[in-house]
Amino acid sequence: MSVEQTPMVEPAVERGHHVSEQTPKPVPTPPSPAMLAARRPAVPRPPAPAGDAGGPGAATSATPAESVAPTAPSESVRHGRVGEDGTVYVTLADGTEREVGSYPDASPEEALAYFARKYDELVASADLLAQRLAHTEVSAHDARQSLAHLKEQIGDAHVVGDLAALEATVAALDESVAAKSAAEAQQRAAAKAEAVVRREELVVEAETLADTDPAKVQWKQASSRVRELLDEWKAHQRSGPRLDKDVENALWKRFSHARTAFDKKRKTWFAQLDEQHGQAKALKEKLVREAEALATSKDWGPTAGAFKRLMQDWKRAGRAARSDDDALWARFKAAQDTFFDAKDQVVAAEEAEYAENLVVKEALLAEAEAITVDEEHLESAKAELRRIQDRWDAAGKVPRADIRRVEGRLRAVEQQVRDLEDKQWKRSDPELTARAQSMAEQLERAVQGLESDLAAARAAGDDGRAEALEAELATKRLWLDSARGNLS
Repeated sequence: MSVEQTPMVEPAVERGHHVSEQTPKPVPTPPSPAMLAARRPAVPRPPAPAGDAGGPGAATSATPAESVAPTAPSESVRHGRVGEDGTVYVTLADGTEREVGSYPDASPEEALAYFARKYDELVASADLLAQRLAHTEVSAHDARQSLAHLKEQIGDAHVVGDLAALEATVAALDESVAAKSAAEAQQRAAAKAEAVVRREELVVEAETLADTDPAKVQWKQASSRVRELLDEWKAHQRSGPRLDKDVENALWKRFSHARTAFDKKRKTWFAQLDEQHGQAKALKEKLVREAEALATSKDWGPTAGAFKRLMQDWKRAGRAARSDDDALWARFKAAQDTFFDAKDQVVAAEEAEYAENLVVKEALLAEAEAITVDEEHLESAKAELRRIQDRWDAAGKVPRADIRRVEGRLRAVEQQVRDLEDKQWKRSDPELTARAQSMAEQLERAVQGLESDLAAARAAGDDGRAEALEAELATKRLWLDSARGNLS
């Protein structure tokens, strides 16, 4: 069996020999895969003399030479020599030598190759660690452990090779591990600072929600957001950087206080809201009962005014709980619709009647506007106009949209007659003043009567009659002003 096939067994022992090294002899450690890969084959020993073919060592003496192909020796052998007594020495950087061991019953080349191979294994381990530091995400902690193990292996290693170069490599590894530790420390510090900023943001948002005016809070969304903030806080604790204890405790105290304040304010708000809802419900139930009692009333004017008052009271009552408020509003609106639908039907019938009245008054306007108004025909014009006015009043109401238009046209004809009559009065006998005074008094009585009728129509809620009276009152006041002007 060759040396390379059993790396845990030293070649000399495998052949039945003993390799002597400086005491204390280091305990061999299992080589890593990279060390095994870098390990060079042992230099083959020459075959045993022919006279030994049947001796006790004949069974093991020839197998290395037969199973291992010759290879070039390691360059590390240049840093050592073998003394005449078989002792192997390594040359140090200052030119001195140090004894590393011996390889009995082996050639000097074999002895040097054995100790050089042990040096090459250490170099391979150092190179592997350097590659891991340069090209992998190995942590500084793992790198320090690997380097410590390598230094333990090197120690006062009994090897032949460039010990100064190996020491320089280890020193460079020390610097690389230190740099990686510093970089990781910097990354941890930056991550911790960022985590503090994010925790502060969570605290500030929770405090803002807790300090918001309850009337302006969207409680469903705000409550959900407070729960999300707590979940995010827990996630930071589980997987985020660990903060300094005093910093985390201070932030948590603020965060917990904000959550408590928010919950307390929410409970208080909804307790007050429940009380307000109860009061609003009681008031609206009363309004609904009043509306339902008025729903079948046929007293259109006063009842319409009553419904307007109830609607104003409804708006001032505030909101009950949503389900209660919706149900009460449905009852209130049904009562309101019942009344106004019936009223609208009556109004629609009246409007149809008013449309027919408009046709009559349009014809009367045509007659009035055709009257010849001059001094010669003044009396006949006045008589004709009075007949038209009588028929006008008897014709009844017209649609609201047409009141002002038709009344204005008739007033224009009446004004023509009055203007002509005024001219004659100014030229009349001394009885003019008496007639003017009488006319003014009549008009004053007429104005007073119209004002009384208008007040009654408004009190009854009869908007149509009120508009007609207003138009007539405006005309009578105009006449009264003219009559008073004649008396001045």
